[in-house]
Formats: sequence, C-alpha cells, structure tokens
Amino acid sequence: MVTRLAGFLDERDMDFRTSFPSRRSAVMSTKGMVATGQPLAAQAGVSMLRQGGNAVDAAIATVAALSVVEPMSTGLGGDAFALVYLSRSGELKALNASGRAPETASLAALRKLGYRQMPETGIHTVTVPGALDGWCTLLDSYGTMSLSRVLAPAIALAENGFPVTEIISHTWQKNRAKLQLDASAARTYLPAERVPAAGEIFVQSDLAHTLKKIARGGRDVFYRGEIAEAIVACSRENGGLIAPPDLRENTATWVTPLSTSYRGYDVYECPPNGQGLVVLLVLNILESYDLKSLGHNSPEYLHRLIEALKLGFADAGRYVADPDFVDIPLEKLLTGSYAGWRRSLIDRNKAMLKVEAGNLETEGDTVYLAVTDNEGNSVSFINSLYQAFGSGIVVAGTGICLQNRGSLFSLEAGHPNCIAPGKRPYNTIIPGMVFKDGNLFLTFGVMGGFMQPQGHVQVLLNIIDFGMDVQTALDAPRFRYLQGSECAFEPAVSPGVLRELAKKGHHIMALDDPYSQQFGGGQAIMINPANGVLIAGSDPRKDGSAIGVW
Repeated sequence: MVTRLAGFLDERDMDFRTSFPSRRSAVMSTKGMVATGQPLAAQAGVSMLRQGGNAVDAAIATVAALSVVEPMSTGLGGDAFALVYLSRSGELKALNASGRAPETASLAALRKLGYRQMPETGIHTVTVPGALDGWCTLLDSYGTMSLSRVLAPAIALAENGFPVTEIISHTWQKNRAKLQLDASAARTYLPAERVPAAGEIFVQSDLAHTLKKIARGGRDVFYRGEIAEAIVACSRENGGLIAPPDLRENTATWVTPLSTSYRGYDVYECPPNGQGLVVLLVLNILESYDLKSLGHNSPEYLHRLIEALKLGFADAGRYVADPDFVDIPLEKLLTGSYAGWRRSLIDRNKAMLKVEAGNLETEGDTVYLAVTDNEGNSVSFINSLYQAFGSGIVVAGTGICLQNRGSLFSLEAGHPNCIAPGKRPYNTIIPGMVFKDGNLFLTFGVMGGFMQPQGHVQVLLNIIDFGMDVQTALDAPRFRYLQGSECAFEPAVSPGVLRELAKKGHHIMALDDPYSQQFGGGQAIMINPANGVLIAGSDPRKDGSAIGVW
C-alpha cells in the first residue's frame, strides 16, 4: 500500500501500520532542522543552530563532522557542491567546489604512463581537493560564525573518538583490501591491522591536528601552507602529478542553477560538470505520462522510468563535462521539443537495448545533508571522496584521504570529458531543491554515485505524483539502472513485477549486497506552505537522522 497524502498530513488518508516501512515517522519542527546520514553529525549542525548560527554555519559543521564519522565517504580530500537559498532576498545560489586535474595531467601524459582508460584507484585518479575551499567560500559569503567555531564539533569527534556504527563498519570492512595497498591508509584506518568493529571507539589524532591547523590558519594552510606541502609530497612519492600551483590556484565557483518545471514544481540542480542535468532531462520526458494512473512501482511505471533514465544518462555521457572547456547546449537539451523527441523513442512494451550511457554500476560513497534555519534559509549540500576511501591514498600525518574523482575522466581523444590540464571531470554528486509558487518547498538529495539522479527522480515522483510524505518517499523501494538493459531492484519490489519487466526485455540483476547503499541514501526537508512547519525524513538505508530545533 502507498499512502497518498492530499495536501499535508491529512490524517483521514493515513494508515500508520503501512505508511512508514522503516517505522520512522517524519520529523517536524519550526525553528530549524538538520537531516543527514549520521546522527552525531546531525547533532553538530543542530548545535550551531542552537547557538544562533544560520543554515550555512550548520551545514559546514555537519559536513566537517561527517568527514570524521564517515571517513570512507567524505573528507578534506574530496569535492563538494551546494545549493543555498537565502530567504530574505529570495535568491538561490549554486556553488561548484569540485577539484580540477593537475596542470601536468593530459591525455598524452596518461597515455605515456600506460593508461588506455582511467584507473579506478591510485594517485592518478586524484584531482585537487575542492571541498575545504567550498566550505570556506560558503562560510565567508553567507555564514555568521568563524571557521574555528563550526569545526569545533568535528575536532572533538576526531580527538576523542566516536563509536563506529554497524553500517559504517560494514562498508569499512568491504574496503579493507584497498586500504592495505597504501601504508599511510593502513596506519590511519586499520588500527591493529583490522577494521574497527561496530561499537568500538575510533580516534583520528592526525585528522584532529589537521582540523586544528585549518581552524587557526583557514584555507591558506591547506592550499598554500604546510598541509599543501604534505599533499604535494604525497603525490610525488606515489608518482602523481599534483604540484604547488595546482593547490594554490584552486577556487570554488559560483554558478547558475539549472531548473525545469514538473507538474507546477520548479526543480533545481547544479549545472555540469555535475550530473544534475540527468534529473531534469528525465522529468521532462516523464511529465507527459499519467504516472499516478499506472500505479506506484507497477511494471508499466517502472518501465517508463527506466527507459527515461537510459536516455538521460546517454545525454549526460555525451554532454556533461567542464563547461570551461566545452560548450554544452543546455537550453536545447531542456526544451519541451527535445524531451518530446526523446520520449518518442520509448516503446511501452519493449526495453531499449542500445542506449549508450557508459558503465553505471559503480557504487559511490558520498554524504549528503539538508539544513533549514529559523529564518527560512536552506542549504542542500553534498560532499564526497567518490568511491569508498577515494583513491585509497592517505596523506601521511594528516588523516586526509584523497579522492578518486579523476577516474571519471575519459581518455578518448576529442571526448568532451577527456582529461586536460586544470579541467574538472564529470562529477556524480548533486544537491537538489524544489520550489512551488516561488516558495521553497523541498531541500533534498540522494547520495550514491550514479544512483544519485535516479534517486532524485524516484523520490520526487513519490512526493509530487503519489503524494507521499518525505519519510515514506525515502522509505519506498527503489530500482537502479545499471547499463544496457540491466537493472537491479530492492527486495521489496515484488517478483511478479520483475517477471513483467523481464518480459519487456529488462535484464534483472542481483547486486552482491541488495541491502547496501547501492540504492542510495537520501535526506529531505519539506516546508509546509500553510504554516511553515519543517517536515523532514532520513533514509533508513543509512545511519542518519533528522533533528529539529525547538
């Protein structure tokens, strides 16, 4: 049963026995909210709101804490994107804090190193870490607190330790072999030569020292000072290409958000080099279907979503790249006529077999957080190392794990996403926001590599087309399009539905861990337009929680 909520929280339509498969109800508050994938990090953000900070202050405190308590997913060695809504002016800002390739990285250089395609891990997948510059840019532009103040909870968690949860320990264990390949990574993340068990206290002294240095010296100590020197030395020791100018010249970029209208809701995403474009392309294709009449997660409904996602990813594979290096025809791609043409390729009875979208199987490890404060400001923020523990390389003595985002570059000459000096690669991490009648309606995101746009679409349809509250929308079973005709489904999708999809030509795949985060992990904060009440949900696929401020 799917609970449809006409308007907001109409109790006449509610059946509490089936509304919340996770047995979590939505969290509600009036004076601020933080929703993210780890409760200790959520509390870090809430502590800033309670001290009088705004949504930006709380967002940076939350992500810094996540960098400690989810070390495989995010950190100072990664990237970030953000959407920031400023309630007084009604402005929506987008920040791209993703890193660039080193200035000596080029197709010729990688070919000379023996690569015919980008490796998945190792030093040559490391792009310049953009996250900290993004944190500082946001805080300097729209925050009210000092960097040292918002980093204080993260420093305490790193210095005093935190209890490792079951999900985090499980993911850690899956990547033990990767950590053993780098001596510094093994020393940092495999104390006593093993993964911390659930319930053990994990202390990160090196990371605590690094965060203290940043709290005192700001971004310059990371991009120009002793931390920069340590990153460069690590790169050189491993045969990498990062040099001092690459860090020194790194800057986050304010960009114009992309949007489309879906059934009267204005959906916003960050522009390329992120893949938020996929969400908008797919929504444009789907808008002409009466999805509600097809039934939630029915074979007919899922077939149309899967086919639309194939087309969206095909376009992303061709067009998403660094706009500083290539012209991307965004206006054309987002027109109704283009969506109509793409929709015409969908056969309601037969799956497409030859839609080129690249390999979309890779599981990403990312953190997402949503924050809204008592003035109505809101931040949709995402930070990532890409895959678990990124490149697998840790900068000695710092606790900084370097990302492997560069693995998403192409080594095909002439491809828009081909590696080049100073270029940003195709990036999977995407924050989202939705407005209704000019007012902020939803701050949300779903982490998980190439699952992210798929999660965005499925959660949005749950809310907009099927009237689910935010927690039910996050609880609902998901599918994941992989590549070609291959799709994976969570166990809650019925065998009968899967048989019908197979008849249409979909190849039903079984993932190695069907209960893992390969189906994403979302967070969302909705605003009741009638009275301003904040209504939040947190994905049961992660450890997370939504915490309101009173």
